Amino acid sequence: MQPLFFRSRVALSAGLLAIAATAQGQVTPHAITTAVPILTLSPDSRASSMGEAGVATSPDANAGYFNAGKLGFVPYKYAASISYSPWLRNITDDMSLSYLSGYAKVGQRSAFSGSLMYFDLGQIDYRTGTNLPAGSFNPKEYALSVSYGLQLTDHFGVGASARYIRSNLVGAYSGNDAKPGNAAAVDLGAYYTKDATIGTGIYNFSFGGTITNIGNKITYKDPTNPSFLPTTLKLGTAITREIDQYNKITLAFDASKLLVPSPYYIDGVPDNRQDIVDENARRNNQNIVSAMFNSFSDAPGGFKEELREINLSTGLEYNYNDLLYARGGYFYENPEKGGRQYVSLGLGVRYQVFGIDGTYLVPTGSNSQANPLAQTIRVSLHFNLNKLADAFDENGAGGTSGETPSN
Repeated sequence: MQPLFFRSRVALSAGLLAIAATAQGQVTPHAITTAVPILTLSPDSRASSMGEAGVATSPDANAGYFNAGKLGFVPYKYAASISYSPWLRNITDDMSLSYLSGYAKVGQRSAFSGSLMYFDLGQIDYRTGTNLPAGSFNPKEYALSVSYGLQLTDHFGVGASARYIRSNLVGAYSGNDAKPGNAAAVDLGAYYTKDATIGTGIYNFSFGGTITNIGNKITYKDPTNPSFLPTTLKLGTAITREIDQYNKITLAFDASKLLVPSPYYIDGVPDNRQDIVDENARRNNQNIVSAMFNSFSDAPGGFKEELREINLSTGLEYNYNDLLYARGGYFYENPEKGGRQYVSLGLGVRYQVFGIDGTYLVPTGSNSQANPLAQTIRVSLHFNLNKLADAFDENGAGGTSGETPSN
């Protein structure tokens, strides 16, 4: 007899769907769902504490994840970061998100970066139809990425990432023919940054744009019904005001949209009606390129619904003497498209080569206390080696000339 989920069926479903399209752990009617939705989240504490805004913020060890175009502007020769977040703490105690990343500067205008994202969904205990033990399994997903960024001019850079993704959600048991899903994907990014003096104030204006997770569909069981990766367009800006030699403040804003098919529906009509089923099957069978272009005009509700598919992130960062950081942000997803809405708060410290950041999420909206994202925390450690002022000679070969690349 085919085993059934005994524990964590609800937790597993909430763990996957809350990431992509839930407010209270249930799928909203018009939400867009994809495979491996964990790839749409900010895995580090800095960006998550700024409402997940990170496309145009100043580059750090996690730059390759948010925008590979920033890698040509990184401030150290080497940097690494490790982040950890217990996941869905209101539901279970054995799920977590871990992220390891780092970069190495190559000359004065380029850098390579690598990262590993690992999502542990905890242990699933199987039971037969007669409630007998049928083994256990630990679902997991991970993504391994390599990035390269190049500074084309003093103010403009581009970059790209290649990513391998593996999603193993079910495991093997008698009567189950599901298999782990595998995919390869690429990211493309661009970044522009320029300092300006306005009146008596010194400002930095930065702009970024990325298309992430452009890759093949994932198949778990039925090869005729594969799932799209969360291909996402992100546009963002960050404005930094240097108040004086000790104090800076940065305002960041990102907008993002999934470039995958919107679910087809007719209000008041059951989703299992044959014409609706057929249309959703047709949409799901589109190739990757067609789906990306059609995603701007396929929402059943027209242009207004297309606008509701855009998620908004905004964040504020205060920096004292490049030593102490205080951050806050807000993330908004339309209630009809998932309803994730939360305030994020964070603190950070940098001292010599070491740094630490922390984040705490506070869900907002109706029934916020029942939101599975409540009490989410995230911690990141940073290691920054060889400030570029001390890392390169005039030929960019490494040394102590004191020359700093132009930004």
